[in-house]
Amino acid sequence: MPLLDYLASHVLAFVLLCGLLGLIVGSFLNVVIHRLPIMLERDWRRQCQEMLEPEVEQPPLPTYNLILPHSHCPHCQSEIKPWQNLPVISYLILRGRCGHCKERISPRYPLVELLTGGLSMLIAWQLGFGWAAAAMLLLTWALISLSLIDADTQLLPDVIVLPMLWLGLIVNSFGLFTDLGTALWGAVLGYLSLWSVYWLFKLVTGKEGMGYGDFKLLAMLGAWGGWQVLPLTILLSSLVGAILGIIILKTRGQSNTTPLPFGPYLAIAGWIALIWGDTITSGYLKFAGF
Repeated sequence: MPLLDYLASHVLAFVLLCGLLGLIVGSFLNVVIHRLPIMLERDWRRQCQEMLEPEVEQPPLPTYNLILPHSHCPHCQSEIKPWQNLPVISYLILRGRCGHCKERISPRYPLVELLTGGLSMLIAWQLGFGWAAAAMLLLTWALISLSLIDADTQLLPDVIVLPMLWLGLIVNSFGLFTDLGTALWGAVLGYLSLWSVYWLFKLVTGKEGMGYGDFKLLAMLGAWGGWQVLPLTILLSSLVGAILGIIILKTRGQSNTTPLPFGPYLAIAGWIALIWGDTITSGYLKFAGF
């Protein structure tokens, strides 16, 4: 196809197209980050009601999914017009306020869009036109959603993690990032490594140091990059998590026992390891004199 040939031969055009696509996807990710935890909670509540009161017929719940109801202002509930939903541009035109009630809109929405667009451009630049870039874009968008959902709710939804884990194994069955055997053991060792730390910590302290979602997230990253990305991912996530965790707790005036989500640090570290893992590792070995 002429368009695909053009994108393959013009790196800048491919990068800009991925940036534009990332802005659009970022707008949708804002919806996923906000609505998916609510959808899951509604489903869990309904299941609990059906188990505890099986003889009671439950009334149908109002429609609530990623499409309906349409986006609306959280202050005045007025529906957001299509032209008010353009990524970043609408926020700037409206000066960060609702077009109806003029209440301030959180800057998080355009920041997520910019983050998604920027990372999409970076992937296009690093990997170039091809299936590897397409797959990495999907993984990146999933990691952004998971990171912010975990930061908000301390949940890492299986509905995102497990399909992405299987997708990692599938793309590596074609040798896209590594071979299938390496990807399979990456998933297994990714899960078992944090699972072992969890139980060791629980046996020693009697407390739960992390959630099962973290095990599955690291397994997902191992399925994409193979077992080789796991040491760097664990090291970087622990280092960044410790530093930022202390800063966040001190800023909020909370105690050191306050639970913090570990998923965002795993996602950031895993993404870095997938993109620049070989460069970082070889640079360290050269610096250490190996």
